[in-house]
Formats: sequence, C-alpha cells, structure tokens
Amino acid sequence: MKLQRLKSIDIFRGICMVWMISTHLIDWWLRSEYFWLHSVTVMIFDPFGASGFLFVSGVSIALSYRNNLRKVKSDEDFTLTSARNTYLIRASIILIIALIYNSFIALTLMNPSWIWSWFVLLTAAISLFIAWPLLKTSRLLRIVIGCGFWIASPFIVALLLPYEGILSLNGILFHIFYSGLDPLIVFFPFFLFGTVIGDTLFNVYQMDPSETGFRKTFGYKYLGPTIGIGSILIIFGVFFEYPNFLRRESFSWVFYSLGIDVVFISLLLSLETFETIKTKKSYKLFFYYSYYSLTIFLAHNILYFLFLEKLGMNIWLFILVTFIFMTIILRFIYKKWRESASLKVQIGKLGSEITKKIGGRSNKKVNDIATSEHK
Repeated sequence: MKLQRLKSIDIFRGICMVWMISTHLIDWWLRSEYFWLHSVTVMIFDPFGASGFLFVSGVSIALSYRNNLRKVKSDEDFTLTSARNTYLIRASIILIIALIYNSFIALTLMNPSWIWSWFVLLTAAISLFIAWPLLKTSRLLRIVIGCGFWIASPFIVALLLPYEGILSLNGILFHIFYSGLDPLIVFFPFFLFGTVIGDTLFNVYQMDPSETGFRKTFGYKYLGPTIGIGSILIIFGVFFEYPNFLRRESFSWVFYSLGIDVVFISLLLSLETFETIKTKKSYKLFFYYSYYSLTIFLAHNILYFLFLEKLGMNIWLFILVTFIFMTIILRFIYKKWRESASLKVQIGKLGSEITKKIGGRSNKKVNDIATSEHK
C-alpha cells in the first residue's frame, strides 16, 4: 500500500513559505528606524523559516524514497536506478536555478562573491545531493551525523571567522561554508533530521489509517516519542547559554528550532490523524503555497520595490493585504493551469524525461511518480 498524501506536510511547508515571504517583505519595506521590528519577529518565528522548510523537505524526500523502494520490489518495470537518476537530475536543476538566482543578486549588488551564497534554494539543492547516500543508512547514524555538524560548526566558525573577507585559504573556506543567510553546515542537519521523521512516519503508516488500532499505534510509535524528544530539544535550546536560543544560527538556536519543528509537525499530524480539527480549509489555503513553493520563492522578489523602506508599524496591514491578493492569484492559477504553473512539478517531470532518455526507455511510470510526489 502506497502511503497516502499527508495534508500536514503541505500545511507545514505552506506555513514556512508564508513566513519566509513575510520576513522578506518586512526586511524590504520597513523604514530603518523600525528595523527592530524585523529582529523581534525573526527571533520569534524563524524556526518556521529556512530551517522549517528544509526540515519538511527532508520529511517529504524520505517518504518519497521509501515509497520508491517499495515500488522497486513490486514493479519490475521500475528500478532504483531510475528513481536515483530522477532524484539527482532534479537536484541538479534546482542547483542551476539557485546559482542563476544568486547571479541576479550578485549583478544587482555588483559583487560576484554573492554567486556562491547560502540562500535556502542553494542549501536545499546541496542538501539533496548529500542526503541521497545517507537515505540508505540507519536513522541513528543520520542523527549522529546531524549532531556532528552542529557540534563542529562553532569550532569551524571560531577558526575561520577572523579571515572573513580576506583573500586567503581560510577566507575562501569561510566564504564557501558560511556566506549567506542559510549556511549548509548549520542548516543541512534540519534536512537530515527531517528524513528521520519521514522514515518514522513511513513505518507507522504501514498500518492502514482506517484500521482499528491505528490511532493507538500512531500515538505510541510516533506522537509520544516525537513530542517528548521535541520538548526536550526546546527546553535544552532555551536554557543552554540562555538567551542565545534567540540568536539565529547559535548552538542553542538550532536545537530549539529543531524542537519547535518536530513538535509542530507532530501536532499537525495528530490533528489530521485524530480528526480533531477538520483541515480542509486550512489545507487548501496553505496547499497553494506548498504546491507553488518554488514558483512563489522566485516570483515574490518583484515585490521588493513596491514599498521599499516606506512603511512603519502599519506594515502588518500591507502584508495581510498582499497575502490576500497573492492567495486569490494562486487559487486562480491553480484552477486554470494547475501543475503547468508549478516549477516544482515541472522540474520533477523534466527529471523523469531526462531519466527515460538516459535509460533509453519510454517508461511512463517514472513520470507519473515524479508528478504525484510533487503535487
């Protein structure tokens, strides 16, 4: 049985997209004397930014990978090589888009060093490449590797930071590893821990959700452990070197943010599983932002000049109105063009088409799987 689509994942990803767009609008539109407002909102909500987006992307990738492993065993026309090639080609396309995106920023700032800057798109692309061989490993090993990244990061920063901006080996290494908002060493573990959650969910959902006893199984095999571990991470993050958990990328912040992400997605899944709250309306709202996530990420930059450094405390009203219009537009696009306007879906299709040409086969199943996984 193929794992059913989990609405909670779309809702979580949609929330992350809404926050990332919001923080950009606040950064762009606020007058300088109100910039403290940007700092405060980032401190409160940033676990749902790049870290949350990469985390939920890891969840999705793990579920997709496990579904493909099952497909390989049950369908002789579908191979793991095809799945691997599609995955790596898709990661390559995202990497190309990320570098083009960064190139536009570099041209705008007249600074070529920005071509290699860790914005979420570049971090996601490289994370996909690194994660592929790790998907075959145990969850425990992935946890150890993720924690190893975070433990090593402060020491690497301490070693390289004095050379920031200096044309030397250490200066170049600092730029490679830490330039930009979402450096790989800090943010890749969120993606990796997401794959651990994805694997756990896949194991739990081997039992049909309609079966008697599923909710109990979900409770003690997934919900209880994740809520408990997530809460411990939050508490550790808050009290270790308090109040450093409010400082983005700090050692405390990464554990605090991971805890928030784990607890939040677990609560969403519990609401969906136990049907405590009907998620249809909220799902549809955030679904658009999830389905068109890559399209929105690239397109929302046209809003940069709309109210550039012109707004004060009234910025919330303008952001609200912006999202109302954006949601209406996305709904119209979905009804009229559906997947044709989703770069995420089109990248999946393109990857499958290239895979078929490489393999010399016209296997429609690869394309169907790529499309269904990204809707």
